[in-house]
Amino acid sequence: MTHVSPSPGSDAARSSSTGTARSLLDRARARDPDAWERMVALYAPLVLRWCRSSGLAEADTADVFQEVFQAVATRLASFRHTHSGDTFRGWLRTITRNKVHDLFRRREHEPPGVGGSDARDWLSQVPQGFAPAEVSSTQSEESELLHRALTMIQGDFEPRTWAAFWQTAVEGRSTADVAADLGMTSGAVRVAKSRVLHRLRSDLGDLFG
Repeated sequence: MTHVSPSPGSDAARSSSTGTARSLLDRARARDPDAWERMVALYAPLVLRWCRSSGLAEADTADVFQEVFQAVATRLASFRHTHSGDTFRGWLRTITRNKVHDLFRRREHEPPGVGGSDARDWLSQVPQGFAPAEVSSTQSEESELLHRALTMIQGDFEPRTWAAFWQTAVEGRSTADVAADLGMTSGAVRVAKSRVLHRLRSDLGDLFG
C-alpha cells in the first residue's frame, strides 16, 4: 500500500508521518517495518549489554541477540501491561535471560571440546537478574533509553521547537529566558515543550519502564 507523507517543513507534517496516535509498540505489533526497526534500535544496546554481562563471547552474543529479537517478533502481540510492575524492559530482560540459559543448556549436550562441564559451570553462574551491578544500573538504563528515544523524534520537530523543549525540560531554564533567547512568547515555549513531551509519551511511552 502506498503511503503518502505530508510535505516536510512543519512540526505537524513531520509528526503525522510517524503514525499519529498509534504508539510505536502498537505499530510494531501490527508489523510496521519502520516501527519494528525503531523499537530494535531503541533496545538493541540494552540487550547486547545484558548478553555481555552474562559472560557470553561475542559470537555467542550475536547468536543470542538474534534469538531474542526473533522471540520478541513472535511474542510481541502477547505483551501487555497487565500489572503495575509489568514493563517492556522487564519482559525483554526475561526473554534475554532465558535465551542465555538456553544457550548454556545446549552446550551441556555438546561434545566436551565445545561445551561439556565448562558450559555447565557457566550455566550455574548465570544469576536470575544477570550481573549484580544491574540493579544499580536501572536508572542508567532508563536515561539511555530516554536519550535514544529523544534522538529518534528530534528530526520530527522544527529546530526552534526542539530548542524550546530542550532548554526548558532538559536544561531547566526558565520559560521567560528561553522565550527571550529564541524570539518566542512564553506561551509558545510552553506549547513547544508540551508538544514534544506529548509525542514522547504517545509514541514511546508504553516502551519505557
